[in-house]
Amino acid sequence: MLHVVIMAGGSGTRFWPQSRTAMPKQLLKLSGDRTMIQQTVDRCEGLIGTEHSWVVTNHAQTQPTQQQLPDIPSRNVLVEPAARNTAPCVGLAAIHILQQDPEGIMFVMPADHVISTTNDFQQAARQAITLVEEENQRLVLFGVSPAFPSTGYGYIERGTELSHGTMSFTVQSFREKPPKEIAQEYLDSGKFYWNCGIFCWKAATILSLLKQHEPEMHERLTRLATTIGTSDYPAALDTEFPQMNNIAIDRAVLERAEHVCVIEAPFNWDDVGSWLAVPRLAGTDDAGNTSDGLVRSVDTKNSIIRTTDDHLVATLGMEDCIIVHTADATLVARRDDSERIRELLELLKEQGDSEFL
Repeated sequence: MLHVVIMAGGSGTRFWPQSRTAMPKQLLKLSGDRTMIQQTVDRCEGLIGTEHSWVVTNHAQTQPTQQQLPDIPSRNVLVEPAARNTAPCVGLAAIHILQQDPEGIMFVMPADHVISTTNDFQQAARQAITLVEEENQRLVLFGVSPAFPSTGYGYIERGTELSHGTMSFTVQSFREKPPKEIAQEYLDSGKFYWNCGIFCWKAATILSLLKQHEPEMHERLTRLATTIGTSDYPAALDTEFPQMNNIAIDRAVLERAEHVCVIEAPFNWDDVGSWLAVPRLAGTDDAGNTSDGLVRSVDTKNSIIRTTDDHLVATLGMEDCIIVHTADATLVARRDDSERIRELLELLKEQGDSEFL
């Protein structure tokens, strides 16, 4: 049986002030009329029923996540008591899935990415499932053909094609976020993909590999698994999970394992990494502006302006700006400073303004 696992514990700090600790970007409407996490669930419709959908989140986000996804059983919303990266997240989901389905296949994806071609996505998902069913030990990744020499993504180097015409390959190597000149070499070679963080494997396989490569984490997961469905589970979760190694599943397993392959993603993908992604998703007007809410502009160009329907934001003579209004905080920044929003959040922490985080 297929199980979809949605990783939804991120903070989305680069989308402040709309994105907050309890309402991060995956719970926002950044593209279309549905939130990003709702769109993630929507694109799996037809692949799987909601009873086999799992969401891994944290305490602050549990209630709004359940409100947005009422069809997913509450027992399938797993709560991390601490942020420990994707390896513990995947392990937590795996032990729960194995309780229900010893042969379960996990299709793992982030909650905060945009994939605009659902049919192509589902076709690729079915291909990944077939590859796992053909070989139980196989770990399947998705790689996105790079559109530009990004220095912000990890890269996957492909090896030989598994079978002719399938666009699925062995993985030759993983490469860290490169400097621009190396990223350009990757792009020119035609052998590298962006690692988009979407995976498929058997739950039992990933736990076996965690046992091999992260034995302490596996021991904690094993102890935790014995308490699932009992009154001991909450205390065991609070004890074991925060002590697990803070490590990505890529580092913990994928870069060390055999039988790793990559499918060239046939779908359009965007990780919506900052406010600069919004014009790509929502489009622009004739002046290059992207607006949401009650906005009125004169002589304003190439700007991103967001507000509510009951609070007017009026701009005059602005260019290359980001303006985001919320009920208790407003951001005004230059577009080319979008990556520096984290500096603002650090300042808020230092000044004791945690109510705005």
